[in-house]
Amino acid sequence: MTCKGEGQLTEIQIEGSDILLRFARESDLEGYFTFIQDTEINRLTGSQREFTRDEIATWIRKISVQNNDRVDFMIVLKGINELLGEVVLNEIDSINLSANIRIGIQGTQHRGKGYGTEAMIHMLRYGFNVLKLHRIHLGVYTFNPRAIHVYEKIGFKREGVQRDSLYIDGKFHDMITMAILEDEFRLLHDSLH
Repeated sequence: MTCKGEGQLTEIQIEGSDILLRFARESDLEGYFTFIQDTEINRLTGSQREFTRDEIATWIRKISVQNNDRVDFMIVLKGINELLGEVVLNEIDSINLSANIRIGIQGTQHRGKGYGTEAMIHMLRYGFNVLKLHRIHLGVYTFNPRAIHVYEKIGFKREGVQRDSLYIDGKFHDMITMAILEDEFRLLHDSLH
């Protein structure tokens, strides 16, 4: 992990083997706007709202710095600086040392290549090592078995089901809640880095 800036934390970058995690920049507006318009991402994440370019520009300014209750990283393909998606720790609870994590990779050409897995592992490591969290959780819809498989491979455990939690495409869908604890993560991933 590299930090840039004199005297204050202005940018955090986490470099992986194929990707780079970094804060959003104003130059990401078009790529992020395209990402937000990805209908498959919206379906898989349960997003049903459309955003204007101005709303996205305002949002990018908000997430381009570290906040107390969330950390938003853009996932960028190394070498060509192509925006692949985002990975976010939000709902950070500094009392109970927990947070929610979410991820999205845009475009079918980028899915299935391990970018999401790599980004999740780096973000979990950041959450446990830097933010000193104990528990990181997520929600995933039952119609997304590929994501469920990846989360289980990373070490997330199923904790429960929120029945009929999403109404989309004329049907109700369940959401599986999953979490990983700090010691579980370290057992699986500390020897890898």
